[in-house]
This record gives sequence, structure tokens and C-alpha cells, in this order.
Amino acid sequence: MPRVLLIEDDPGVRDALRMGLELEGYEVLEAGSGAEGLRKLVQEPEVVVLDVLLPGGDGFGVLKEIRQHSTVPVLMLTALDEVEYRVKGLRGGADDYLVKPYALSELVARLEALLRRASRDQEMLCYADVALFPGRMEARRGERVLELSPKAFLLLKTFLEHPERLLPKESLMQRVWGEEVEPNTLEVHLSALRRALGEPPLLHTLRGHGYILRR
Repeated sequence: MPRVLLIEDDPGVRDALRMGLELEGYEVLEAGSGAEGLRKLVQEPEVVVLDVLLPGGDGFGVLKEIRQHSTVPVLMLTALDEVEYRVKGLRGGADDYLVKPYALSELVARLEALLRRASRDQEMLCYADVALFPGRMEARRGERVLELSPKAFLLLKTFLEHPERLLPKESLMQRVWGEEVEPNTLEVHLSALRRALGEPPLLHTLRGHGYILRR
């Protein structure tokens, strides 16, 4: 049951949204003000629905506070349809924006999309002390962030999907480029990946056979 934090000052709107979301299978945490919503962040909602117009400060300020503490997906609700407000929210860290009036079905569909995206962002492939986050295009060895080109990132992803398995050159080319490329092209990117990974080496060459990720 996904947990959503609903920050909306209008009791009638809040009650209607709570009932609708609960019928859709959500656990709803309610907050009638930005301050109350910020306090309820400690309950670790999986997504936040935030009204732009709130008493004691606008939703943009609340969004700024949320982003100082959390990367939780935030969908903003507003009656302000001007482009400048949508841009302000998105640039301030909102993940989506829905203009009132809206259908509950659209709100639910957008929440589902945000939750799917968040789930992908949290996916992790790991081997030894190497971790790769496909959704964030981020890779680390220990605490060190690896600076990788897009092709080197895909190579590392392929090795992490098949740890301790021999991968022929042709297989790597197909997975990363979608076709066979010049052997030197593959070698250049493998060398860059080895340098980025550093010591002790994890990527090994088996002459005449291919490559393997192992300790």
C-alpha cells in the first residue's frame, strides 16, 4: 500500500482526496499546513501531493524545505495555470504539476507514474564494492563516484548484470552498441572503464575468449 502525504489546507478538498486515494489503495497522511506536512515527512511517505496555495507560506517554500531533507517525489496541485508557476515549481524540485480542476483518475495515474520512476531510480546492481544505479545514471566504487562515459556506463551495467561470467567481445558489442563495432572501439571504452574502477582490478581479459568481472 503506497503511502502518500497530502498537504492541502482546504478540509473539504483534503477529505475528498483522502477518500478517493484510499479507495485506490493508498495510505494517506494528511496535513492542513506546510509546517504540519514537513513534520510528517519523518513518516517517510513514498510520494507527496502538495497544494501551491497554503496558509502561512506558499507551497513553493514548502517544496524548498522538502528538497533540503528528502528526494521523495512531489506532485504539486494548483489553480494557477500560468506557465511561470509551473516552471517555478518544476525548477524548484517538483516532479509533476497538476492544474485544478482535475479528475481523480488523472491524479492517480500521475502518482503511479511517479512511483514507478522512483522505483527505477532506487534499482541497484552491485558486485564487490561497485554499485550502479541505472535510473540515476550513477555508479560508485565504495564512496567514490565513477566518472563514466555513456558507453562505459553501459559496459559496466552489462558486466554487473552478468558477474563472474565470461562475456565475448561480440556479446558486449551487441549489448552496448547494438551491432558489431571495430575491436579498437571496444578496447578504448574498456580501458576507460578499467581506469575509472581503479584498484584492485575487477575487470579481467581472457585472451581469445572475452572479458569477465570478478574479484
